[in-house]
Amino acid sequence: MDILPREFYDRMADEVAPDLLGMHLVRTIGDEVMIGRIVEAEAYLGPHDLAAHASKGRTKRTSVMFGPPGHAYVYLIYGMHHCLNAVAGPGDHASAVLLRAVEPVSGIEGATNGPGRLCRSMRIDLSLYGHDLTEGELVIARPPEGPGTFEIERGPRVGVDYAKDWVDTPLRFMIAGNPYVSRR
Repeated sequence: MDILPREFYDRMADEVAPDLLGMHLVRTIGDEVMIGRIVEAEAYLGPHDLAAHASKGRTKRTSVMFGPPGHAYVYLIYGMHHCLNAVAGPGDHASAVLLRAVEPVSGIEGATNGPGRLCRSMRIDLSLYGHDLTEGELVIARPPEGPGTFEIERGPRVGVDYAKDWVDTPLRFMIAGNPYVSRR
């Protein structure tokens, strides 16, 4: 498996997000391996981005975002849905990429169109907060056949109506026409 190296994430989130499309999210639990092709991702650009959790400053919840890139920022929304982000950005920039949807490749049962569904189906929860995405039970890797050729659509992020001027910023990236994208 060709796991993405830390250097891949050591760029601005809006550069990392489109490059994650077509890559494989791989979750291993014992002998069970679940693989999903990333088809939708949203960039959060750091403390100046009012839609980013980092805009509230460094807290216990967001501390992993202020560390080195290539780690998992997992959080709970509405008290019931987990969301997975890949920490990005040079140094302690505090940016991240939310993985919004994957297309099941193998071993996944259940819906994966939406960040909460993705995490539920791939059994990603707060126990993976801060996990190093370059090794172990949760990684992002290049598919053996390569990411493929596809058109990328851009649009505004979902559910950030509170973010003032950032609401309509096109920081959501999707594989055009993919049926697993969470929202058109």
